[in-house]
Amino acid sequence: MEELIVVGIDIGTTKICTLVGREVSPGKLRILGVGIEPARGIKKGVVVDLEAATQAVIRSIDKAERTSGMEIASALVSLAGSDVSSVNSRGVVGVIGRVIDEDDVGRAVDAARAVAIPHNREIIHVIQRGFNVDGQDGIRMPIGMHGYRLEVETHIITASETSVENIRKCVAAADVEVSQFVLNPLASGEIVLNETEQHMGVVVCDIGGGTTDMAIYIEGDVWHTSVLGIGGNLITSDIAHGLRLPMAQAEDIKIQHGRASTTEGEHPESFNVRSFGEQKAVQIRRQDLIHIINARVDEIFSLVVQEIKRSGYDGLLPAGMVLTGGTSNLPGIKEVASSVLGVPVRIGKPEKLLGMKDRLDSPAYSTSVGLLRWALLMNEFTPQGVQRPIDLYKEGGDTNWDRVKDFIWRLFP
Repeated sequence: MEELIVVGIDIGTTKICTLVGREVSPGKLRILGVGIEPARGIKKGVVVDLEAATQAVIRSIDKAERTSGMEIASALVSLAGSDVSSVNSRGVVGVIGRVIDEDDVGRAVDAARAVAIPHNREIIHVIQRGFNVDGQDGIRMPIGMHGYRLEVETHIITASETSVENIRKCVAAADVEVSQFVLNPLASGEIVLNETEQHMGVVVCDIGGGTTDMAIYIEGDVWHTSVLGIGGNLITSDIAHGLRLPMAQAEDIKIQHGRASTTEGEHPESFNVRSFGEQKAVQIRRQDLIHIINARVDEIFSLVVQEIKRSGYDGLLPAGMVLTGGTSNLPGIKEVASSVLGVPVRIGKPEKLLGMKDRLDSPAYSTSVGLLRWALLMNEFTPQGVQRPIDLYKEGGDTNWDRVKDFIWRLFP
C-alpha cells in the first residue's frame, strides 16, 4: 500500500529544521526523520550570506535523510522574512452555466489575483475570506449553488522576489525542489489552533529568534497576516549588552535564569557570571536580568498590539492569542502577553505526534510540524516518491477536486 511521505523545511533565523513524516491516522503524524541544524547566514528570516545558509540547509536535509532512510526530492519550505507584506483584494466573475463549479471559483480567485503587485515581489498565498453569490455574503463553499454573479474576497500575501529566490537557491543546492513556500504563522496555526478558536477569532503569534509572525483567524479564515522584524535574539542581545557578556553566554543565561514578569521585587536570588574584562565571576541579581528582559518583551507585545489595531480586527478576537515559537518557552511570557494585550493567552506546541516526537515537544517546532500538516493537505503521492503540490487551477491541467474540496475554502496556493 502506497504511503504519502511528506517533507517540510523550516528555515529560521536561529535553526533550520527538516522533517520527514507521514499520516498514520486522521490528525496524527508519524515523524520518520529529523534534521536540526543551527542557522547560519540568515538574519530576520532573510538570507544575508548565501554560502553559509546553503551549507546549513544541506546539513539539515542530510540529517533528515539519514534518520529517515529516505531521499528527499521535494519539500514545503517556511517563509518569514521581514519583507513579507499583504493586501486584500476582491474578484468578481459571471457564473457559466448558472451552477457554480470549481472553474468558476478558480476564475474568481484569478480575478482577485489581478491586483497591482510590484515587479520585484512574488505572490506566496491567495487566501479567500468568503464568497458572495448574487449579493448574498457569508458563503463558505459555493460549489453546486445556483447563481449568476460570484464574488470572492481574498487576502494576498507577497514577499520580495529576491529573498524568495535566495532561499530557493539554498534548498536547490541540496537537490531538493521547493514545492511551495508557506508563511510561518499559517504553518504554525495549522498545528496549534483548534477549530473553535479559528471560528471565534484568534491571533497566532509565533515569536522566533529574528521575527515575530502573526496571523489573525476569524470565522475559520485568515483575515490578516504580518511579520515584525523583532524577536528573541534581541532579548539575548539586550542581556549581552546589559551584563557585558558574549552572545552565546547571554543566551545560556536567558535559558537558565531568564523570566518575564509582570511584577517587580519578587526574585531576590542571584547568580554568578564572568563579564568582559573581569578576572573573576561577579554576582548578578536575577531581578536585574528580569528587568532587562521585561523591557524588550513589553516592546514586542506593544508592537503586536499596534499591528492588531492597525488591522482593524482588535475587537473580534474573543479567543485571544495562541503564543508559539521558541521565545514562548521563556517563563512568564504568557502572563506578560495577557497583561499587555488584555486578552486570554495560551502557549501552543505540536501535539498528536508519533515516532521521534520527543525531539519536537516544544513551541519552537510548531512551524516545522505545521509544514507537514500542510503537505498532507496539499500534496499528492506519486509512485516515484516525489511530493508534488496540487495546482488547483493550472492552465491546461486537471483539477484534483476530491482531495482538496475540504481545504479550498481556506487557501489557494
